Amino acid sequence: MKIFVSLLVSVGFLWGVYILYLKRIPTVAEGTVATQAVSLTGVKMDLLQIAKAERTSIGVDGHCMTMDELLSSGSMSLARTERDGYSYSVECSGNDFTATARHAPAPAGSPLRYPNMVIDQSMQVREIQ
Repeated sequence: MKIFVSLLVSVGFLWGVYILYLKRIPTVAEGTVATQAVSLTGVKMDLLQIAKAERTSIGVDGHCMTMDELLSSGSMSLARTERDGYSYSVECSGNDFTATARHAPAPAGSPLRYPNMVIDQSMQVREIQ
């Protein structure tokens, strides 16, 4: 009987751990889950890479390049214009640029949110709506 009670207490404890830690996914930011942290970090790194390539382009060539021109010139190691549902674009205005990472909205009723991010010549990644 002692073994049965010990087993029952152990199963109850493990069930509690499951409910509190595994079933309720911890969030990194409001509306994002921990598993998105890796993806969002990659998107931020891609935006920084795009911004560095743009700054180099403006410094060397004297003009801003489009995303396709950056990819074809080989000025960055980014191989594609998207990552994990995010698509990248660059807007130029003279020697100023804005690189944007956009994701389609989450399905209706989903607790997830996919923040859109932008970077400019200030080299600061920030969230936009």
